[in-house]
Amino acid sequence: MARKKQNQSIKNDFFGDIQSALGLPPDLVCRSLFVQGEQTVQCVYLESMVNKKTIDEYILKSFTENTFSEGEAPRSAESGFLREFSFSDPYEQLREHAVKALLAGHCALTDFARERVCLINVTESKQRSIEEPKSESTIRGPHEGFTESILTNVGLVRKRIRNPFLRFDKMNIGNQTGTTLLMVYMENLAPESLVREVRGRLSAIRTDSVLESAYVEEFIQDRIWSPFPTLTNTERPDMVAAQLLDGKVAVMVDGTPNVLLAPMTFFEFFSSPEDYYQRADIATFIRWIRLISFFTAVFVPSLYVAATTFQQELIPTQLLISLSAQREGVPFPAIFEVLLMEVVFEIIREAGLRMPRAVGQALSIVGAIVLGQAAVEAGLISAAIVIVVAITGITNFVVPVYSFGMSQRLLRFSFVLLAGFMGLFGILCGALFLVAHLVSLKSFGVPYFTPASPSIGTDWKDVLVRLPRPWLNPNGLPGYIRNMKRKSNLEDQT
Repeated sequence: MARKKQNQSIKNDFFGDIQSALGLPPDLVCRSLFVQGEQTVQCVYLESMVNKKTIDEYILKSFTENTFSEGEAPRSAESGFLREFSFSDPYEQLREHAVKALLAGHCALTDFARERVCLINVTESKQRSIEEPKSESTIRGPHEGFTESILTNVGLVRKRIRNPFLRFDKMNIGNQTGTTLLMVYMENLAPESLVREVRGRLSAIRTDSVLESAYVEEFIQDRIWSPFPTLTNTERPDMVAAQLLDGKVAVMVDGTPNVLLAPMTFFEFFSSPEDYYQRADIATFIRWIRLISFFTAVFVPSLYVAATTFQQELIPTQLLISLSAQREGVPFPAIFEVLLMEVVFEIIREAGLRMPRAVGQALSIVGAIVLGQAAVEAGLISAAIVIVVAITGITNFVVPVYSFGMSQRLLRFSFVLLAGFMGLFGILCGALFLVAHLVSLKSFGVPYFTPASPSIGTDWKDVLVRLPRPWLNPNGLPGYIRNMKRKSNLEDQT
């Protein structure tokens, strides 16, 4: 009697209850099939999220031809094609599963003849086509970039690594958004301790929403108050594939093309996948250009302030006379000039990024040339300051990782302040503190300043100099990954 009452309740109230739970959405559709005036099937779905052609030509048509079979696909997995519940299951549980499935792009099919509710995956994701990443352009190498669809991104990685040991661990994070995350790694290459650590940090995330991978990065990074990133992000599938083959772990977040990679060391931010598409001598030359650009972007403004304010004896006489002539009539000290121009440059750069591309480029050129020239002619700054700020601004973009470039900008301001108050002594103190901070930093258990500290001799083959590929490590794994695998194996044996 109770079962008959529940069956009747499902027939009369199921769609209405789902409609109420979703708040009467405009894209909720309910379609029914009738045989001899008797309702046999009711199909409910959100038409903005499903493939209606699949519903019409496969699901509903198979019912009219009586060919629909539950044996065609797995039914137990949540992400499977078909999940099935009996009418005898608790009504509230049935409704809850149906609502969650509809929001995931499934359709809820109520089969009154067999007294069951089937949740069928008919998702049709709306996505843009695969394009070259705008923030990571390349000259030689693949021009494909990740998209906002996580399934497309999985396919781009699988296309490059056709190996059965490639693993994708799925989890949902965000109480309100229920965002899908995939932890990606090579089971035979990634250390077990690293996989455990990343999985543990992801599982510990407690938040309402995840709309971009940066949300996840802030939860799992090693240290909050540090200018240096301990993870990196990329839109390039070839970079993710290369890092996975180095034994690292990637985190994909549905809805964003930016994929997180961990662990990362300080020196790895100076390398790019493009280094391995060039000859070794060219790659080494480019890597040194990046290192020189890093030191130029961080230290040149502070050295200028220190030399013109405290240590004038370090400047050649002719150059000192020229600089003094330029600064004649300038009412501000050198530190104020540098900070003024650096702040103006940052404002112009941010404005250029937020404005339409064509207007942004014009604004950057006009801002840099016109404002700089006008400031010099007005006697607010000296001409040398414009040269210093322009050089540091250009060199800041040489490092291939944008988040690391942001770190350079923060460090530059800190060293300018130290130089303005203490001269070269302040820069030296700041540099010592910076090295101590880098040595103390870790990324998922990996020393951040390796292979310099701790020293790993074999890794120097691909740091300051990239040796030809036949001379690199035969198994391709970085030394710190090999050490982690060795420790994991010892722990397993004990």
